[in-house]
Amino acid sequence: MAGDGGGDTRSTIGGGTQYGPVLQGRDFIHPTFITNQAAAAPVARAQLPAGVTGFTGRAAELGQLAGLLGPAGNAGAVVVSAVAGLAGVGKTALVVQAGHAAREAGWFPGGVLFLDLHGYDDGMVQPGQALDSLLHALSVPGEHIPPGLEERAGLYRSVLAQIDEPVLVIADNASSEAQVRLLLPGPGPHRVVITSRHTLAGLGARLVDVNVLDEAPGVALLDEAVRAARPDDDRITADRGAAALLAEMCGGLPLALRITAALLIADHTLAVGELADELGDEVHRLEALRYDDGGGTSALSVAAAFELSYRQLDPGTARLFRLLPASPGPDISTAAVAALAGQPAGGARRAIGHLVRAHLIEEASSGAGRWRMHDLLHLYARQLPDALAVADTREQAVDRLLNYYLDRARAGDAQMTALAGSPVPANFAGREDALAWLDAERPCLVAAVVLAASTGRDQVAAELSLNLGEYLSWRRRFDDWLTIMTICRDAAQRLGNRGREVAALNNLGLALREMRRFEEAITAHQEAAAIYREIGNRHREGNGLNNLGLALQTVRRFEEAITAHQEAAAIYRETGDRHGEGMVLNNLGLALREVRRFEEAITACQEAAAIYQETGDRHGEGTALNNFGLALRYMRRFEEAVTACQEAAAIYRETADRHGEGMALNNLGLALREGRRFEEAITAHQEAAAIYRETGDRHREGRALNNLEQDQMKQNRETEER
Repeated sequence: MAGDGGGDTRSTIGGGTQYGPVLQGRDFIHPTFITNQAAAAPVARAQLPAGVTGFTGRAAELGQLAGLLGPAGNAGAVVVSAVAGLAGVGKTALVVQAGHAAREAGWFPGGVLFLDLHGYDDGMVQPGQALDSLLHALSVPGEHIPPGLEERAGLYRSVLAQIDEPVLVIADNASSEAQVRLLLPGPGPHRVVITSRHTLAGLGARLVDVNVLDEAPGVALLDEAVRAARPDDDRITADRGAAALLAEMCGGLPLALRITAALLIADHTLAVGELADELGDEVHRLEALRYDDGGGTSALSVAAAFELSYRQLDPGTARLFRLLPASPGPDISTAAVAALAGQPAGGARRAIGHLVRAHLIEEASSGAGRWRMHDLLHLYARQLPDALAVADTREQAVDRLLNYYLDRARAGDAQMTALAGSPVPANFAGREDALAWLDAERPCLVAAVVLAASTGRDQVAAELSLNLGEYLSWRRRFDDWLTIMTICRDAAQRLGNRGREVAALNNLGLALREMRRFEEAITAHQEAAAIYREIGNRHREGNGLNNLGLALQTVRRFEEAITAHQEAAAIYRETGDRHGEGMVLNNLGLALREVRRFEEAITACQEAAAIYQETGDRHGEGTALNNFGLALRYMRRFEEAVTACQEAAAIYRETADRHGEGMALNNLGLALREGRRFEEAITAHQEAAAIYRETGDRHREGRALNNLEQDQMKQNRETEER
C-alpha cells in the first residue's frame, strides 16, 4: 500500500488490476432487491492489513478514534473521521491499528471494508472505480452494477442500508473530497474513516490530525522494530544517545524511522552511531533514508513519499514551497511569506492555506500566523533542482525578505528609542506593538543577520544588527546581541565603513559588560571612543566615553570612570544633547557614590531625573530615581530612599521593564531594612529574586537571595532582643 505503510489488497475489475476493498467478518450479503438468480459475487475474505511492528506513541489518537467508532459514539448516524497528516507520518498504520482494535471489540460484526485510493499516485482510483470495488466486495454481481456514477453511489448506499450490523469503511490515501464523497453511506450504524495528506474540511468530518513522534516514542519504535527481527538485538538500548540522534534526524517521522530500522535490520553489524553519522550529512540524508527490499516494487523512500505530495500542488503554491527554505529562521510569519514570495498578503495567505491543507507546512508553536516546515521536508524542498531556483528567482526572494526584516526593524528601533512627542514611523501602533513584533521575530532576525553576512550582503547585515541593539539590550538577550554585533563589526570592516564599525564596537562593549566580560568590554569602548575622536564625531565620542565609564565601574576603577563620565557630560553639553547629558549624569552619580562622594552623587542623580522628566523619558527618570535612592540610603536618609525606590519600581512597572523593576525592588528592600521595616524588606527582596529568576539574571538573583537572608536574620535578632 502506497504512502504510510500497511499492505495491499487487489481485486480484478473489468479485466484490469485495481486496488480493492476487504470485507472482513461476513460470508455473503444478499441484497433483497436483487432477483436475478445468477451466482452471488464472492466476498473478499482477506483480513485488514497486518498492524505494523513497533506501533507506538499514538495512544491519544487511538483513543480519539475509539471514541468515534465505538457504539457510544453517535449511534445511528454516519461518523466520518478524516485522519490527516504529512506523507510518512503513519496515518495508514494508525487506522489499521484502530480497525483491528474495533474488530476485536466486536463493534463491526458487519465487516470492515478497506480501500487504498492511491490519491497521490499516477494510478489514482476514481470514485466510480472505488464504488465498483466496494459493490463487488458487498457481493453485488457485476451485471447488477450500473455504469453511471450516481447510480452506483445509490446502489452502494442501498446495499449498506439493508445491513443491520455495523460496517466500517476505511478509505485510505484520499487526495480530495471529491474522491471520497460518494463513498459515504446514508444514515445507519455504519462508520467511515478516511486518511489523507490533505485536511478534508468540506466533508463535515471529525478531523484527527496525526503529528510526528517525540523522541521517546521514536526511539521506542526503532527498538521494537529491530527486536521484532532479532529479539536479542540491543543496539538501540545500548547506545541510547545515538538512537535519540537518529530519531531527531528522522524528525520523528514514522516512515523515516521505519526505513532507519530496516537499514539496521538488513545489516546487523551496522552500529547505531555509524548510521547516525551517515544521516548527519544533510546533503545526503534524504538519499540515505531509502530502503529497497529487492521485491521489484518501488523502494521505501522518504523523498519519494514527499514527491507524491509535491506533485499535487498548483504552480504558484509549488513555487512558494520551493522558496520557503530560503527563510533563515525556525519559522516564518504570513507577512514575511508575502515578502519572500513577492505577493500581496491575501495571495500569500491563500498559498499558505494550500500548503497547510496538504500538510507540507504547519502552524508553528511560537504563535498564530507563524508557519514552520518539517526538517525533512525542508531538506527536500531545498534540494529540488537548481534550475527551479533560478526560475523562482530565489536570490531576489532572499533580498525581498531581508529588506522586509530591515524595514520593520528600523521602525521597531525608532519606537524603542523615541522620546515623548518624537515622530516615529507608522509601521507599528506604538512601542508595545513594536516589542511584540520584535519578540515574535527575534530568532528570525538574528538568523537573517547571519544569512546576510554569509551571502555577501554586508550592508544589510550591518544595518539590521544596529537596529536590533536597543531591543536586545532591553530584553537582555546578550548572547544574540554579542553574535550579531560581532558580525556587524566584521561586515563594516569589509565595507570600509568606519562609522558602522565603531557603532558595532560600542554595542559589543555593552553586551560584553552585561555578560561580565569586563576587560573585553573596556577594550571595546576604548577603541570606540578613539575611533569617534579620530573621525571627528564629537557626539558619538560622548557615547563611547559614557559607556567606557560604565565598564570601568564594573572593575571598580571608579576614579577613571568619573573622569570618563565627566568628559562625556561636557561633550553632551557642547553638542546640546540634553537627554545624553541626563544619561551620563545618572551614571556619574553611581560612580561618585562608590567613592563616597554622596552629596555630589545625590546632586548628579537629581539633575539626571529632572532632565529625563524635561525630555519626556519616563524610563530614564525611573533609572535616575533608583540611583537617587541608593545615594540617599548611603546618606542614611532611609525614608527618602524608600520613596525614591518605590517611585522607580512603579515607573519600571509602567514601562514594562521587569529587570529594572527587580533592581528597584532590591534597592527598596535594602532601604526598608535600614529603616527596620523587616517584613516589607523581606517582601521586596522576595519579589526581586523572583524577577531576576524570571529574567535569567542568576548573578543578581543570588544577591537578592543573600539580601533576603540578611533581612530574616536581622528580623529574628530583633525578635530575640525583645
